[in-house]
Amino acid sequence: MDKDIHKGLSDRLYDKRKAAALELERVIRKSLADEDRDRIRAILDTLCREFAYAVHHPNARNGGLIGLAAATIALGQVEVATYLDDIIHPVLACFGDQDARVRYFACESMYNIAKVAKGEILIYFNEIFDVLCRLSADSDQSVRSGAELLDRLVKDIVSEKAATYVSLINPNRSRVPDLAPNPDPTKPTIAADTLPASPLVTEGDKVPAFSLAKFIPLLQERIYVIDPSTRMFLVLWIGVLDSIPDLELVTYLPNFLAGFMLFLSDPSKEVRNASKNVLDGFLQEIKRIHDIKETLAAQRAIRKSDDKSDNSPLEEDMYIPGQDTVIDYPRIVETLLTHLTSDPDIQIAVLIWIESLLDISPMSLLQYAPKLLSVLLPTMANDDVDLKSEAERVNAKLQKLILSLDDDANIDYSAMVNALTLHFLNEQEQTREAALEWLIMLHRKAPTKTLNDGTFPALLKTLSDPSELVITKDLQLLAQISHSSDDSYFSFFMTNLVQLFSTDRRLLETRGNLIIRQLCVSLNPERIYRALAEILEKDEDKEFACIMVQNLGSNLIIAPEMAELRQRLRKAAASDTLFITLFKCWCHDAVSAFSLCLLAQAYEQAYTLLQLLAEFDITVNLLVQIDKLILLLESPVFTHLRLQLLEPDRYPYLYKCLYGLLMILPQSTAFNTLHNRLNSVSSLQASSRPSQTMQSSSRNDIKWNELMDTFKQVQLAHQKLRRESMSEKFVETTSSPVIVCDHFEGPAETSSPVENKKKGGDKKFGKLLRSVDRKRN
Repeated sequence: MDKDIHKGLSDRLYDKRKAAALELERVIRKSLADEDRDRIRAILDTLCREFAYAVHHPNARNGGLIGLAAATIALGQVEVATYLDDIIHPVLACFGDQDARVRYFACESMYNIAKVAKGEILIYFNEIFDVLCRLSADSDQSVRSGAELLDRLVKDIVSEKAATYVSLINPNRSRVPDLAPNPDPTKPTIAADTLPASPLVTEGDKVPAFSLAKFIPLLQERIYVIDPSTRMFLVLWIGVLDSIPDLELVTYLPNFLAGFMLFLSDPSKEVRNASKNVLDGFLQEIKRIHDIKETLAAQRAIRKSDDKSDNSPLEEDMYIPGQDTVIDYPRIVETLLTHLTSDPDIQIAVLIWIESLLDISPMSLLQYAPKLLSVLLPTMANDDVDLKSEAERVNAKLQKLILSLDDDANIDYSAMVNALTLHFLNEQEQTREAALEWLIMLHRKAPTKTLNDGTFPALLKTLSDPSELVITKDLQLLAQISHSSDDSYFSFFMTNLVQLFSTDRRLLETRGNLIIRQLCVSLNPERIYRALAEILEKDEDKEFACIMVQNLGSNLIIAPEMAELRQRLRKAAASDTLFITLFKCWCHDAVSAFSLCLLAQAYEQAYTLLQLLAEFDITVNLLVQIDKLILLLESPVFTHLRLQLLEPDRYPYLYKCLYGLLMILPQSTAFNTLHNRLNSVSSLQASSRPSQTMQSSSRNDIKWNELMDTFKQVQLAHQKLRRESMSEKFVETTSSPVIVCDHFEGPAETSSPVENKKKGGDKKFGKLLRSVDRKRN
């Protein structure tokens, strides 16, 4: 290099460096004309060694940059390919200089080099892309402006030549990719350095200088940046590469989708919108590729069928871009699922993709159904209306897919059930409800595949859920399981339900009636009542059995779900065994047993029960229950009974039953209600005479004496328990400290001891009446 040029390139003034560069350009042109390639190499070596790599001399580096650009211009597009390795690496090194002016002139130099070299720079695309990515967030505005100009030029070159340009010097430079899409996840990807290199490059070996496979690892590395400017840079580049049809960037989508989805939650609205547009573009491209493949497959099937008739060979298909594009759906789905608990904007985008993939490639989603349900169901309870709506659409479409599959489809029912069962503990009511709806659907589809050791305990525990809607769904599933299972499972369920009520009295009190009635809706009420009666009859906890019988008896009388069961009890022969089973259990509660006889129109036996009651203690609880029964007698359920009062000659024991209740009751509101009812038909009773058609028990096959003996034994056991309980309470009371009063003044005793005792008895009875009224209220 001439000394004057060397000195000019090192000058601090830009104009002098520019003048020296122009002179250098002239020298290289002459050397090129003289074919003096050694001098050209020497000049380039000097520009690199003494200028571009002079780290501590900014002016020299700037001179080297402008000199390398001038050399490139002098060489021209064809010749520069030979020296591009020597030219481009020093320029790339200057992008990392601390001096902003050096970085700016590096942009300017690379711009001029790229403008001359055009397609040849694609060999160095990764290195150029990397520095542009860093400069997009440079602290200096002039550097960012220079980088933007260079970026636009490189985008133009890539758009025009990336798919087709083959290097003039290294036609096989990118022949072996560093990374290739792996359509079969079970087979490992072959690394580039494990493949043998071809010793001889022929025309058929030539490949484009730009390698998307080599670029993807760099994109994977950069995709997790946070700076909005850099993210915008990446979004625009991904959009450019995706717009080049022959590159098929969508094939590599799983490699960078995870990081790219994060752009949707960027603070910059511009970044979010641009990212959404690019993702929408990918999704539309996937749909297009799917449609192309489906159309071609259908055409080939038709053509093959037609050609079989005349045995003519198939014609060659016309190639359609996208028909052989490989889409790795499983990896895409896996990536999407990891973002289903992210920012709402990301979640909506993920759900839109999953909804589309359920149409495009449903089987690729099927293997991830358990994982999808784990995150989808909680999303359905989100406060965001748009997110919730999209989640519900995906849920409905996934259910439709499962239902449409054959029984031999590869569905992991066990994993799905486990994932759904975990949602029973979710704090959101809608999530728990959705999980039960899924289990109901799965059990309906495959009853034998949806039960495991942990399912039943979880369902039984869910009966304590605070939501009535969740309990209803839970009972629907339990009933469905019982309906499709054998009697042993049903008995097991009923036994465990009774145990649950026994240990959780609060559940029995707050949800007992709801649970029993819902079970009767889903299953046969007679089957439910028979099973519960048989279990409670043998229950050793007589207090609990009495409470259960009161609940069951109350529901039997008033619940609309029991209407058919009540009608069945009125028919004699058809319900004798049912009546006997219920009566033996109902003996735990006297009023319930009496009510059962009224329902079954066994009035004579009901009257016998009243007579037996006189042998036992008349407790406040008993009077309260009679009080409630009288109110129920005024309900529509007992309309037939009230009408039978108009036929006293046929139903004399009905009158005895009702008058018997009056004799047991103290004078109270209930007493007056029943008394008024009987007075309204008393004239009919007085004028009636015994009739040949007098009603008596038509249940002649029932051994009434044995049933009454059972009643007496059970009631005696309850009376014994009550007295033992009262004795224990008395002992506790008398064992407490007693305060003795030294002086007591009261009213003078003017009556006889007998009268005083009578007054005390009246006071106690009055207190009893008030207690009955309070409990009834």
